[in-house]
Amino acid sequence: MANAASGMAVSDECKLKFLELKAKRNFRFIVFKIDERIQQVMVEKLGQPDESYDDFTASLPADECRYAVFDFDFVTDENCQKSKIFFIAWSPDGARVRSKMLYASSKDRFKRELDGIQVELQATDPSEMSIDIVKGRAL
Repeated sequence: MANAASGMAVSDECKLKFLELKAKRNFRFIVFKIDERIQQVMVEKLGQPDESYDDFTASLPADECRYAVFDFDFVTDENCQKSKIFFIAWSPDGARVRSKMLYASSKDRFKRELDGIQVELQATDPSEMSIDIVKGRAL
């Protein structure tokens, strides 16, 4: 079993699906979950390219921690179409303390496995990752 201090194992699927999101834009978002039984980060949900930010936020459980990446498209003030990949650490207030500690201690190691993250957000409640906050961080 992986030690929380050293980080946990990351399934190959996590890295492969992230590369598909980044390079091929096959997905709008990916939600990752730590399987505490086997101490490994796994893919929980893949968001299709036509899914919205609301679909993404609806796929995060209200009382459990998750990691997620979201490919955010936006238009700059100069009218340029751009996209940024957000890493979101979701740690709701209602989650178990042990779970929050596990996600917090494994986050940096997991993020290092995903090369190409441009913006990081940490949220404990939906208002901390509203679309306005995401837009503000993207520009």
